Formats: sequence, C-alpha cells, structure tokens
Amino acid sequence: MKAYLFPGQGSQFVGMGKDLYDGSELARNLFEQANELLGFRITDIMFSGSDEDLKQTKVTQPAIFLHSVIMAASLGDQLKPDMVAGHSLGEFSALVANRTLTFKDALILVKKLADSMQKACELKPSTMAAILGLDDEIVERICAEVSANGEIVVAANYNCPGQLVISGTIKGVNEACEKMKAAGAKRALILPVGGAFHSPLMEPARAELAAAIQTTNFSNPVCPVYQNVTASAVSDKDEIKKNLVAQLTAPVRWTQTVQNMIADGATSFVEVGPGKVLQGLVKKVNKEMEAMSA
Repeated sequence: MKAYLFPGQGSQFVGMGKDLYDGSELARNLFEQANELLGFRITDIMFSGSDEDLKQTKVTQPAIFLHSVIMAASLGDQLKPDMVAGHSLGEFSALVANRTLTFKDALILVKKLADSMQKACELKPSTMAAILGLDDEIVERICAEVSANGEIVVAANYNCPGQLVISGTIKGVNEACEKMKAAGAKRALILPVGGAFHSPLMEPARAELAAAIQTTNFSNPVCPVYQNVTASAVSDKDEIKKNLVAQLTAPVRWTQTVQNMIADGATSFVEVGPGKVLQGLVKKVNKEMEAMSA
C-alpha cells in the first residue's frame, strides 16, 4: 500500500515550484489562480523573492501548500494514494490529495490559517526549538517544570524517536533548552520560525480557523487521512474538521502517525512537496521502510 506524505513549514526555499510552473500548463493555471485568490503574486516571492519575505508565516504556508498540491496535481493518474498524511500545515495538502477539500477551498483556509497565525505570533513573541537525543518523557517533564513557573512551553512535534520540537514563550523555550542540555540532550536548537505553533499561544488563531472551517464544504475522502492530533486513520468528514481545528494548539504526533500507517499496511512512502524532511523521518521511525520523493 502506498502512503503519500505532505511537508509543513520549514521546507520552503527560494525557487520552489518554478520547475512546475515552467513545465506544465496545468501547474501554471493553478499558480495563477492562487495569485488571484491570495491578492498578491506569491509566485514572485516563491520563484525569486528573498529568504526573509518567504519566511513570513503568511507567505510560507500558502507557498508550501501550493508547491505540494500542484506537484500532486501534476502527477495526474500516477497519484493513487491508499492513505495520506501531512506534517502540520501539510495536513491541508493531504486533504486535497484525498479529495476532502477542493484546491480553491483549501487555499482559502490556508490563507486564513496563515493570516490568523501571523496575528497570534505578533500578539506575544514566541518560538520553537528542536531537542535531539532525549527521551520524550524527559522533554515532557522539563516542559511541565518550566510551565509551572509561569512560562508556557509544551511538546509540539513528535517527529521521530529522539527528535522532539518544543514550543512556547521565548523565555520559556530558552529556559527549557538549558535544562534539556543539562539533562543530556545532544542539541537544543532554536528554530527560525515566526512563533509558537502547536501550543496554547495559537488559541486566537484556532478560534478564527474554526469559524472558517464551519463554512467550508468538506467531502468524505477517497482514502483515509492520518491526522496529526490522533495519529490514526480518519475517513469521516466531520471528524476530519474537528481534528483540523484542534491541530493548531495540539502536538503533531508524527512518530505515531508513521508507525500506525505501517501497522495498517503501508509498504512505501512518497513525499510530495518541497524538501526531503519527511522521508528522513520515516527512515528514523523504521529504517526498513521505502521512502522517496514524488
């Protein structure tokens, strides 16, 4: 069984998607539709903008979504997923691939998500950090200790065994990083992101997205999506909606997602979108598993 995976924030690079735009009329039409829907030429930033411009949440998120979804559309009949999953933002791309959402509706939701998350980031300075080489339980305990002192810091992305991303206030994350290093972490690395994604600090964005999702048409999918919040297969459109809203303030359970996909019969993983991060994570969860780019 073939599983298709869709990357999230952090996979962006200047030049992303230009080969698709130049090589396919279908891709060009979809990119131009996106420029019109977004109200600015995101293609100019994606293809030849600056790293700084591309790194803004309100640009990064639609850019990664577009690269992934248009690449999937370009595969045509080759895209026959038995199951799909997306890392964080990538869940929206996965929901287009399994036909829960149309391209247009999903892009409008991603724009709403990006704008509301940008606003939430500006309300309170916050950040994320990757913790390498510590057991999940130790990371969770240190986050709880720091949070008990009045800061906010939580486990945000369970990426693979030995790699967990934390999220919270700048002071809280810095304090947690020092404690993690003292507890034996190989690295505690502050990430170049705009804010504390998948933490309680995203509550204002969650409320805005919930309102937008309620007015959007969702269809029952052609294959299950393994959602970040539950890490398990979901095929009911109402449950998909509920989990998509919850995702903003809940952790991404990626290790468990990959494990469950394998347990449910996945024999190969295909990453659709910029970068190769998810292929690497699959190999770290199960080194025997086949993982490749689309």
